[in-house]
Order: sequence, then structure tokens, then C-alpha cells
Amino acid sequence: MQDAAVDQMVFNREGLSDELLLNLYNQLLYPRLIEDKMLKLLRQGKISKWFSGIGQEAIAVGSTMALLPDEMIFPMHRNLGVFTAREVPFNRLFAQWQGKYSGFSKGRERSFHFGTLEHHIVGMISHLGPQLSLATGVGLAHKLSGEGRVSLAYTGDGATSEGEFHEALNVAAVWQLPVIFLIENNGYGLSTPPTEQYRCAQLADRGIGYGMKALTIDGNNVLEVYRTVSKLAESMREHPEPILLECMTFRMRGHEEASGTKYVPKALMDQWALRDPLANYERFLMEEGILTENIKKERSAHWKKHIESGLQEAFEESDPHNPIEEELADVYAPFEYQPSPATNGLKTEKRFIDAISDGLRQAMEKHDNLVLMGQDIADYGGVFKITDGFVRQFGKERVRNTPLCESAIIGAALGLSLKGYKAMVEMQFADFVTCGFNQIINNLAKLHYRWGANADVVIRMPCGGGTGAGPFHSQSNEAWFFHTPGLKVVYPSNPYDAKGLLLASFEDPNPVMYFEHKALYRSISAEIPDEYYTVEIGKAQVVREGKDLSVITYGMGVAWAQKTIAELGIDAEIIDLRTLLPLDYDTIETSVRKTGKVIILHEDTLLGGIGGEIAAHLSEHLFEYLDAPVMREAALDTPIPFAISLEQQFLPVGRFAEKVQKLLRY
Repeated sequence: MQDAAVDQMVFNREGLSDELLLNLYNQLLYPRLIEDKMLKLLRQGKISKWFSGIGQEAIAVGSTMALLPDEMIFPMHRNLGVFTAREVPFNRLFAQWQGKYSGFSKGRERSFHFGTLEHHIVGMISHLGPQLSLATGVGLAHKLSGEGRVSLAYTGDGATSEGEFHEALNVAAVWQLPVIFLIENNGYGLSTPPTEQYRCAQLADRGIGYGMKALTIDGNNVLEVYRTVSKLAESMREHPEPILLECMTFRMRGHEEASGTKYVPKALMDQWALRDPLANYERFLMEEGILTENIKKERSAHWKKHIESGLQEAFEESDPHNPIEEELADVYAPFEYQPSPATNGLKTEKRFIDAISDGLRQAMEKHDNLVLMGQDIADYGGVFKITDGFVRQFGKERVRNTPLCESAIIGAALGLSLKGYKAMVEMQFADFVTCGFNQIINNLAKLHYRWGANADVVIRMPCGGGTGAGPFHSQSNEAWFFHTPGLKVVYPSNPYDAKGLLLASFEDPNPVMYFEHKALYRSISAEIPDEYYTVEIGKAQVVREGKDLSVITYGMGVAWAQKTIAELGIDAEIIDLRTLLPLDYDTIETSVRKTGKVIILHEDTLLGGIGGEIAAHLSEHLFEYLDAPVMREAALDTPIPFAISLEQQFLPVGRFAEKVQKLLRY
């Protein structure tokens, strides 16, 4: 499939001005000269690593030049031409590659793993595929706003085997979003040839299965790339739809320089060398009388001087020594909480589930850029009916049923955020979040720390046991995310907090995991304000004052603690954490200093649970105040069983009373 035709490359310049043709040459030359310099520096030991795109420049340059300057591009390792064509300053590019503070990530990220919204570029992460879903979200933003723009995401041939490739293309096709999915088919996934990656004749053939237009072009012909992408984008701006574009090319160097190319047959390498995009285009321009030797020398000298200047500036910069305070502060996007108290005094008795629905509705009314996405949440109202009636009030554009593509939908939510939207994704059950784990942990959570963009996304997590639903519909999996810097994790225990924390989550520009216990939905109720109000994220609450011991808990654990303490007749203080990340250590410490004894209760399994971190903190910082060991009670360290009798044994309720009495005896 990767055999190269050795006949001369044909360029069609019809309708293209001499000025544009020269500009395309200029943009091809610039990244090639940068690459030549990087390879020299690598041999000299002055840089540590390089992912070469030599021989593939026509794709990045041609496609970038074909788009409007404000259209978002999602490049990969070998798309240097995207950054140069978008006029990203070279001194900052090289500083980024060298891990300097003046790059785009303050030394925190490598090579092309960064973005710059000023240039409408969103960089990759090492996990291949997620960028496609982000581009889908940007395409959705374009369609919702009616602004007549497209997004473009690159992927290699190897990454088309990733599940995210399927999910992103499927979502874009179902929603008819203006996204160009551009496959750079360069013959190898590191060392793995196409015959070991897929069976179709061309990767563009996959477009048929998604019901989208797809085509294959010569990726080494810069005019063919430019003309094709220009034509596609022009049509898509007027008539939104996704396109799968396969660009045939070849990787002339190793996956990265250390891996080499010994696995590539020499004859194949020689064939593709004859189709070098710069050399062939240069020859064409010379034959047309557009390019001269003097222009070649002038352009080459100009770029070399520019490159040397940028290199010198970056080399002179010292390695970053970011203050710890700055490192910690940049984990989250800046946000100053402004209280929004209820003022009119009107209250209504609402169940836990009604409070969530009420908060969600009021968030939609307040934020007209908020989009809700989830399986069956539109006309059906969700499996728990929390969004029942929302389509009638807000329409299907903002209340969107999704395909069963958790990862792509979370990625799309982030794409919406990049365009200034707010997004909520409902996991039908919290257990299903494993299918979207990569997007949450590696994109949402790390984005602001990496290069300063925020992820204005709330993920609702119906969780918890007690309903006999078994191991895949009952988990309390908050600890998975508690360990992830960059996320905020909230877990209300009552209707008032359920509404207030949800509304606060939508005001916060950071990613929030919102846990809502299913067994609380219709089992508890309270009078709560009818109007809009918020509960501050990061603040625990003393729900019962006492002096004998402190119970630290959250979610369903609050109800368990209240019931147990009442039955035992103990003067215990109960702390409802409400927010798990960040933890309110001040409230915890104040209570423990007061009582001297503490037990931590949670529904999640014991090993690796949140209780362990709190216990460690108290042992380290409040040891002198403790009159007994810090105790914990939690679920058994097993999956959640289906049979009610086994589930009750799994849950910590019965063991909690015994542990409290043991603590009191110290």
C-alpha cells in the first residue's frame, strides 16, 4: 500500500496567484530548515530528543494555510508546519522544546505537547486519539454558534486503531459537525507496518461506515493538500459535516531519532525520497519562473538568521526554577468564589433528586452557554429523570442525547470549553466513567497546569450501593479522582448541598466531578430555597456538634453516622466534608483538636480510600491532640456483590457502630 509512484509529481496551480505559490514555498522551507538545525543540535548533544517530520511538511503547511486564521487546529508531533505557518514565535517554540520558562508551559511540558489559543492551536498528549474528540467539541461550538468555521485534527495511521478514533468520528457524523479528520498515513506506527495495523485498502474507506465523506490524496503535494482542504473547508462552513481526509506520505526518519529506520526497506525509502515535498515543489516553481536562485538564497538566509536568533535567546535562558507556590497555584485556573445566597425566603420541600434537577435547570437559565450531554438525557429525561422536561425548555441543541461514547463526549465537552462554552456530561452510572478515564485524568485535570487553558466541565456521577445493582452499577469510585491534581471533587449528602454545590460547580471554571448517591435520590428531602444559591466548594460543614469524638464522613456516610450516633446516644461531632478535593483541613483539624478522638467513615473500599489520606494527615499534624488511634471504617475490599445480603455485609454500616464503641473505650 505504501509503494510510491516514481513518476514526477504534478502540480496544478490553476487559480492560485504567484504570491500564494511563493508563500507556500516559504512556509515549506521554514520548518525544513528548523528540522535541519534540530538534527545538527541533536548530534551535538545540545538537545535531547526530536520527532522529525521531514518529508511530511506539505500536509501541515498546506492544510494550515488553507484554513482561516481563527480556525482551531489540533496537531501532532510531526506538524511543525502548523506552528510556523501560524507564526508562533520561534524563540518561544525552541524554549518550549528545551523546557524553558518562556515557552508555553513554563517548563512543564515537552516538545509539541502544548497549545496556544492565541494562535488557535491545541497540542496533543502522548495518548493518541483524544485530540480528535476535542476537535469534535470545537466543531459543536461552531455549529451551535452558527459562526461558519471548521476545526481540523491530525492523526497518524497507527492511531486510527485507537477506540477514540471511532468514538470521535461517530459523534461528529451523528451530529454532523464541521470537523476535518486528517490522517497522515506515513507508512509506519513506530515500526509497525500497515499490514499489522488494519485490513482495509485505504483508511479513508472507513468513512463509509460512519456515513461521512472521505477521500485520499497525495500528502506530499502541497498544492493538492492546500486546494483540497480549502475546498472542503469552504463547503463545510456553509454546510456543516465531518470529512475524513487521508493524506498519503512517508516518514523519512525514525519515530524519534533514537529509534532509527533500519526496519524500513531501502528501496521503499529511496522511492519516497524522490517524492520529497520541498524539492519537488521547488523544482515546479523554478520551471514556472516563479522561484529564482536569488529568491531561494534570500529566503534560506532569512530563515537561518531568524532561527539562529531564536536559538541564542533560548539557550541563554536558564533552566526553570518555578517557586513551589506558583507550581501549586497553576494546578487550577484562577477563580474567586463570590457567594450567591438565597434572599427571598421562599422554600419548597424537595427530594435529593429534585434538588439536583432544580439546580441543573437554574444553571441552564443562568448560563446560556451551558450544554448538557449524556445518554438518554433529552426526551427521555435520563434514566433517573433528572433532566425530564429540559428539552421543552432549552431545546435539543443544549440538551443532547449522546452515542455510547463516554470518552469522546468528555473530550467534546473540553472542546466546547476551549471555545468559551460550559459543558456538563452525565455518566449514566458513575461506574461507566472508566470508559472516559483518559480524557478526565490526562486532559481535563492537567490542561491548566500544562499550558494555561481551563476545562469548564462538570461530570455528574450517579454512584453508590444499597440498591442491589451489583458491581457495575454501584461503585463509590471518588478515590480514583481524589488522587488527581487539577480536578475538584464534590459529594453532597443532602438536598440543600446537592443544589448549592451543583450551581457552584458550574460557576467554577475548573473541571468538577460531582458525585450524587443514587440511594439518596428519593429517600431524603428537605426544605430548600427556590431561588438560585451556591454552596462554596472546598468547605466542610459541622452537621452535629459534640465533644466525645469526631466522625469525618461524606455522602451517604452522613446519614449512617447520624443514625448510629443517635442510636448509641453518644455526644459525637459529625463533619460532612461535602468537598473531597480540595479538602477542608481547617474544619477537620478544629474538630479533632476539640474531641481528641476521630473516626473516618466512607462507603468506598478501605484500601486506598480517602480515609487513609485524612488519617495520615491527622497522625502527622495533630498527633499531640490525639487520645486514641485514628480509626477508619469503610466497605470491604471486594467488588460490590449483587445479593442484598452480601451487599449489606459489604457496606460499612454495621461495623461502624462497633468501631465507634471501640474508639470510645480508649
